[in-house]
Amino acid sequence: MLTRRATLMGAAGLAAVPFVIKAAQSEEIMDTSMAPPADLSKLKRVKHKLVRPPFVHEHEQEAPEEPRIVEFEMKIVEKEIQIADDAYLQAMTFHGSVPGPMMIVHEGDYVELTLYNSHENQMQHNIDFHSATGALGGGSLTLVNPGEKTTLRFKATRPGTFVYHCAPGGPMIPWHVVSGMSGCIMILPRNGLRDPEGNPVRYDRVFYIGENDFYVPKDEDGNYKRFEDPGDSYADTLEVMNGLIPSHVVFNGKVGALTGDNALKANQGEKVLFVHSQANRDSRPHLIGGHGDLVWEHGKFNNPPVRDMETWFIRGGSAGAALYEFLQPGVYAYVNHNLIEAVNLGATAHVLVEGKWNNDLMEQVTAPVAFDAAHEGKTALP
Repeated sequence: MLTRRATLMGAAGLAAVPFVIKAAQSEEIMDTSMAPPADLSKLKRVKHKLVRPPFVHEHEQEAPEEPRIVEFEMKIVEKEIQIADDAYLQAMTFHGSVPGPMMIVHEGDYVELTLYNSHENQMQHNIDFHSATGALGGGSLTLVNPGEKTTLRFKATRPGTFVYHCAPGGPMIPWHVVSGMSGCIMILPRNGLRDPEGNPVRYDRVFYIGENDFYVPKDEDGNYKRFEDPGDSYADTLEVMNGLIPSHVVFNGKVGALTGDNALKANQGEKVLFVHSQANRDSRPHLIGGHGDLVWEHGKFNNPPVRDMETWFIRGGSAGAALYEFLQPGVYAYVNHNLIEAVNLGATAHVLVEGKWNNDLMEQVTAPVAFDAAHEGKTALP
């Protein structure tokens, strides 16, 4: 098995071999005699078709009485994507999108994911669920070569928002992650979300914001390089990655992916749940002109949310959730409040809100007019 995988991957595969050996060793020492398979034959099965972010598949906010087996199918696609007007990335993706699609289940459900590694791909891939209980988050059980598929099932025991990402081993792990291979799963409490006092909380929309840091090499003239395939990009990309200074920090795979014609849309009075993930670096989400009415900064729904946040913190390798009811119409900017990353590197989204303006909340008392410069000294502070 190890020889076959290393041959398929070449030099890149050899870097992953120590990870594979450890996984194999752990399987050999596992004692399964005390762990008979659970009888899930009576559980209802439901199948959801994954939706491209920032949107999510249909789901219930409160769960049926009995847990279910929730099935997903996900295809791994290696492809070049344009991440800015002048920059392209040899991306590795879950289901063709950066970030990968968000999955939504309920606490106590079983997640059953069939993972396909396309025949056209070059690389070995897997998936590590931060939400799963078990060594390597399912990574050792989902390692697939091009042309292979596998099915993983795990019980969703902890409600919250969690990152998933590719983790094939060694230096392949950070490279695959910063090449686009991360996403999010949301595990809702069976009775739905609750405020700090335990009252039910509902949302009208979910927007999934997946933040990525990219490391695109430049040539001697200062232009971003373009590569034939992921393997061709590895050496140069690794050099930039190890400098820890991203060339781009973006929402949903591209500068401007959620602005302009692609801006998010909501209506005045709607409650929107923003789910924000960052698999590699820290982030500081902020909604300009709005707030986090309720914020699960750590993303874990067993913990009560914090109220009225201006900016919240998403640790690298985690996902958080924030609920806001839009009270005014207009264009809102949702940004990483490292403003250098928001404005100069790309981490900005827009939300267009339809409705009727409320002057009691904000009003321009006088329009801008010129004033006498001679008067300036009289009004200046001492």
